[in-house]
Amino acid sequence: MAHALLRHLRALHSLGPANNDHLSALRVAVSVAVPSLALLFLGRPDLIIYGVFGALTGMYGRSEPHQLRLTHQAQAALVLLSGVGVGIFLSVNHLHSWWLVGVEAVLAGVGSVFSDRVNLKPNGPFFGILALGACASVPTTVPWFAALLIAAASAAFSIVIGFGGWVRGRRWQPGAVRAAAPLSGLRRHAAVIHATRYVLAVGTAGTIGVLSGSGHPHWAMAAAAVPLAGADLPSSVHRGLHRMVGTFLGLVVVAVVLLPAPWAPLTFFPGAEAAVIAVLVIVFQFTTELFMTRHYGLAMVSFTPVILLMTQLAAPADPRVLITERAVETVVGAVTGILVIVLVRRRRRDR
Repeated sequence: MAHALLRHLRALHSLGPANNDHLSALRVAVSVAVPSLALLFLGRPDLIIYGVFGALTGMYGRSEPHQLRLTHQAQAALVLLSGVGVGIFLSVNHLHSWWLVGVEAVLAGVGSVFSDRVNLKPNGPFFGILALGACASVPTTVPWFAALLIAAASAAFSIVIGFGGWVRGRRWQPGAVRAAAPLSGLRRHAAVIHATRYVLAVGTAGTIGVLSGSGHPHWAMAAAAVPLAGADLPSSVHRGLHRMVGTFLGLVVVAVVLLPAPWAPLTFFPGAEAAVIAVLVIVFQFTTELFMTRHYGLAMVSFTPVILLMTQLAAPADPRVLITERAVETVVGAVTGILVIVLVRRRRRDR
C-alpha cells in the first residue's frame, strides 16, 4: 500500500501518454464555443453556464468508435441534464442550504449506481453533481424550461460534433455495444457500497460547508466526489491531491483574470469584460480536455477558471470571497472524500 501511494505521489510530476488528445479537446472546445458565443451575441452571457454544462457531454466517449460514442454521450447527457434540471428546480424555488445538501447527496448515490451500470468515462457522477450545485447556486433569470432547453440543445450539439467524424469515415461495427457490468451478486453489493460512499462523502462535505457559513457548499460536495472515482485508496489519494494542487494553481489564474486591475481599460467598452471572460471559458475548456487523461492536476488548473468564470458571468460576486471559498471548500471536500473511502472500507473488512 505504501509503495502504491508513493507511486501516485510521484505521478504529480509526470504526464501520461498522449492519445490524440488535441482532437478530443477540439471537439469539446467547439461544443462549448458555439452555444457560448451564440448566447454572448444575444446579450445573455449570464446563461452561458447552462450551455457549458450541456456541452460537457462532449467529454465522454473520447476514444470510442462513433457508434459507441453516440451511446456513451447520450448516457452522459442524461446525467448532466438531470443535474442541470434539478439545480434549476432548486434555484427557481429558492431551495438552498440544507435542501441542496440533501438532494445532491441522494442524487450522487443514484448517479453512482447509474454511472457504474453503464460504465461512464470519466468515472462517476461528478459532472452531474457539479452541474446540480452550480445551477442551484445562481439565480434563474429566464423561465426554467428555457434554461433547461439551452443545456439540452448544447448537449445535442455536442453529440452531433462527436458523431460528425463518422460522415467522413463511414465505419460502422454491426453488433458493437458499450461494455457494461450487470448489477448482480457481488457487483450489486460493490455498487451499493460505492453509492453509499458518494452519499456519505457528498452529504458530509455539504454539511460542513453549510455549518461553516460558506456561500458555496456545493463546491465542497463536488470535491468530495473526486477521490471516489479512484480504483483503490492510493489512487483516491492521488486524485484528491491532484484536485487540491490543481485547484490552487487554477485560483491563481482566476485571481489574475477577475481582480480589477487587468480590466481597467475595458471599463470604457460596455460588455467587453463579459466577452473576454466568455472567450477565456472556451480556451480553458480546451486545455482542460487536453490534459484530462494525461494529468488530472493540470486539467484542474484550467477547469477551475472555467467553473468560476462562468459562475461569475451568471451571478457576479466579490472575486476575493469567491477565490477564498473555492480554496477552502476544495480542501474540505477532497479530505472528506478520502476519509469516507477509508472508513467505509474498514467497516466492510471488520464485518
